[in-house]
Formats: sequence, C-alpha cells, structure tokens
Amino acid sequence: MYTPQYFQEERLDVLHSLVQSNPLGLLVSNGVEGPLATSIPFHLVDDGSKFGSLQAHLARANPHWQSIDGQQILVVFQGPNAYVSPKWYPSKEEHGMVVPTWNYAMVQARGVARVIDDALWLKTQITALTNEQEAGSSLPWKVSDAPEKFIDAQIKAIVGIEIKVDHLEGKWKVSQNRAVEDRQGVFENLQAAGNVEMADLVRQYGGLE
Repeated sequence: MYTPQYFQEERLDVLHSLVQSNPLGLLVSNGVEGPLATSIPFHLVDDGSKFGSLQAHLARANPHWQSIDGQQILVVFQGPNAYVSPKWYPSKEEHGMVVPTWNYAMVQARGVARVIDDALWLKTQITALTNEQEAGSSLPWKVSDAPEKFIDAQIKAIVGIEIKVDHLEGKWKVSQNRAVEDRQGVFENLQAAGNVEMADLVRQYGGLE
C-alpha cells in the first residue's frame, strides 16, 4: 500500500481497533484464472504473536476457499471515509490551487491462509464472532439460542479460514498534509455533514482543539 510518511499509522492497538470496529474485510488472493476477492467478517485473535491471527469462514459453495490453502493473501479493512471538497479549504480563496480528495482510514493485513474443515473449530469461530458483534446488545443473541441440529447443519455448509498475520499496515489519510486552516475547514464541514467519525479523526491527527 502506498503510504506517504504523514499518513502512516503504526500503533498496533490503533490498527487492531479499526479491524475490530470494521470486521468486514475484503479477502484477496490469486486464483487459477486471476485475482479473487470475497467480503467476509473476520474475528481477530490474540494468539501470542506480534500481529495476531484472523479467523473467518466461507460458504462451502464459494470456490474461493479451494485455492487459498498455504497461499500468501491480503485482507483489507476499510474504516471511516469521506469526500473532501476544495470549497472547504480557506486556501481556495487565497490562490485557488486546490482539488478534491478523499479521506479514509484503512488497514491491510497479509499472511499465509490455512483452510480448516473442522466442525468444532467452526463452531468456536462463529460463536466468538457472534459474541463480539452482540456484545453491545442488552439482549445478545447467542449461537446456542438456535436448535443444535440447525447449527450443525449450517456448519456443514461452511469452511474455516485462519490467517497468521505477518504484516500489518495502516493508512490514516485525514488531511494531515494540509495547512492548519484547511484542516479546520475540513473538520467543521465534516461535522456539519454528520460524518462525525471522520471529523474526529481530522481533529485528532490534525492537532485541532
């Protein structure tokens, strides 16, 4: 991923937080006929390694899983993003030399994939993923709420994927390369547009009060 120095985010807790907050990742690998990509939710596991592991599952009917065992793959996690209009920059009135851009936060993970066709592993994976996503509910749904035979049948229709992450990089492109006045303009206009997440990132990374 092309990342100029001022957009680099290397703090592991920040990278992990984006993955956990935006677990729907794009799984990318090489297939026989070219690149393959599938959007699936991932569960980040602290396995004692530097970056951790990513666990997920694919539909058995999806041929993507058949070609990725042992392959170095890429998973892309997209966080908040927003269009940035040149009219938001005070510098537009000074010299007019401004163009539109797009702000975003992104994490890319790389590692070797392992295909897992094991019912117990799959049940553990879907339980962990479900519990994580239901954690904010006052009445969380649990895998055990559904009939056991039904869950067992569903598990037969999926295949597990585990990726030992050996490279993790983050890019927070949130107007850090603009003058302070322009950052302030972006922040205020994003707030007014209701994009609170991106506005807050511009404030944090832009050193705004």
